[in-house]
This record gives sequence, C-alpha cells and structure tokens, in this order.
Amino acid sequence: MKKDLLTIQDLTEEDIHALVDRGIELKKQGRKAEKSLSGYILGLMFDKASTRTRVSLESAMLKLGGQTIFLSKADTQMSREETVGDTARVLSRYIDVLAIRTYSHESVVEMARCAHIPIINALTDLYHPCQVLSDLMTVKEKKGSLKDLKIVWIGDGNNVAHSWIQAANILGFELALSCPRGYHPLAKVLEGAGRNISMIADPKDAAKDADVINTDVWTSMGQDDQRARRRADFAGFQLDQALISRAKPDVIVMHCLPAHRGEEITSEVLDGPNSVVLDQAGNKLYLHQALLEWVCVG
Repeated sequence: MKKDLLTIQDLTEEDIHALVDRGIELKKQGRKAEKSLSGYILGLMFDKASTRTRVSLESAMLKLGGQTIFLSKADTQMSREETVGDTARVLSRYIDVLAIRTYSHESVVEMARCAHIPIINALTDLYHPCQVLSDLMTVKEKKGSLKDLKIVWIGDGNNVAHSWIQAANILGFELALSCPRGYHPLAKVLEGAGRNISMIADPKDAAKDADVINTDVWTSMGQDDQRARRRADFAGFQLDQALISRAKPDVIVMHCLPAHRGEEITSEVLDGPNSVVLDQAGNKLYLHQALLEWVCVG
C-alpha cells in the first residue's frame, strides 16, 4: 500500500516520532548517510515560488542517491487542460514519488487518489505538513522532547497553523494560538480540537510561559493585494522583545521564512539569542530525507 503525506493527519503518533528521530539521526550521519534511495526519482511539481522547500527536497533526494525532475505547471499539459487524474496516472509510470506545491488542496488530494506513487504535499493553501514536521524536529533537537511543552502560534491562522493544530491533536502538547479577529484558523480545522489547544485573543497572554513561539508572514503568496489592510489588522501581533519577554527565559523563537522584517517579527528577535530560525530552515533537509525514505522504502 502506497504512503501519501497530504496532511499531518495521514500520520500516527508513532510515525511522527519515527520521522523526527530519523531526521535527527540523518543529520548526525551527514555525508556518511546511506544511499538508501539509489535508483529512485523524485518529481517536483511547483506552482508556487520556493527557496527552502524546493532546494531541501532536491538536496535530500540527491544525498540519498536518488535523482530529481522539476516541473512547473506551465511546463506540463495541465497548462492545456489535461486533467489532474490523467497527469497523475502518466507520471506514475515515469517517477517514484511526486512532491506538489500548489494553491488548491483538492488538486493534491485528487493527484493522490489517481496516482500509483506516493504524493507529498509540499504546501497548499490549506496545509503545510512538511514544514511542521521539520519544525517538530527542531523543537525536539532544542528541547529534548515533544512532551510537556507550551507551543504558541501568533499571527495568521494559515496553512502552517492548520498543520500545527493537527500535530497538537496527535501528539498532545499544549498549543495556544493568538490570531486577529477574522484571521482565525478555519472552523473545520478546529473541529474536534482537544483541550490542549486554545485560542487566546491577546498575544501577550498567549506568550506567557511559552517554551516555543512561532509566527509566519502576515501576507502569504497570492495575497499581495491585501498587504496594507493586513498590516493594519495585525497591529499588536508582532513578535518583538516585549512579547518574547513574556515567555520562559529559554524560549525558542521560530519562523518558517521568508520573513518580512519589521512586520510580523523584528530584526532584534529574528537575529536574537532565542531565535532558531536558521537551524529550523536547515532541518528541512534532514526531515525531508527521512520523509522520502518513509514513503519510498518504508
């Protein structure tokens, strides 16, 4: 049975811990890591711009001995109205795994339904599971465990926030989200959330005694025409030193990048002693290695 990663909910608690631990192990091995995917080909179909996700996925496959093929939608017959299903069935005959970064989550679901190869969601407007898995690896690396932690999300209730909610539902850590009115996570994502997940109106209250504070840009790809309005709506939700001081002294500050310095986070915090954003970005390589192994060879 093929394995897909469309959302964090495709994983069990054991799967998440195994991927995180394997990522940490592969990081320790470095260049000595086994070429476990020699002969495998990863396809990358990206409709959205990417630095970290694309380069880390390509590098992950190459370091494990495999190869990659990059496709933009404009380079395929999907740009001339070939269906997602027909594309999925054909690509399944050429490559071994496909990572997709696109707008519509439904397109990724349809690709997985029709494909005979594993499909990885490398970002949709609804979820970003790869990001949160590598973030969890960073948290475990810095904190030693994924248990008994207070993790805080401040800002837009976006695709990354949705994946954090799913992770908290599975792993059981405390997750506090503070988002401006009108920018909360979708109700369908919050449905069934456990008592360990809470929405807190004031970001200063949410940050109190936090072990981890997370944020993301206020204006995501495809929302550029909303930037001025969003900057006004998100006033008071910036990660600055005053907000960070509400957390535990050893709090780690995370941001999946790219950052809009001076908007959702100040340079003082982004470059400060509590920031782990560069390690966080670097860990995408190792978690993606673990993920590609998991979907391709088990």
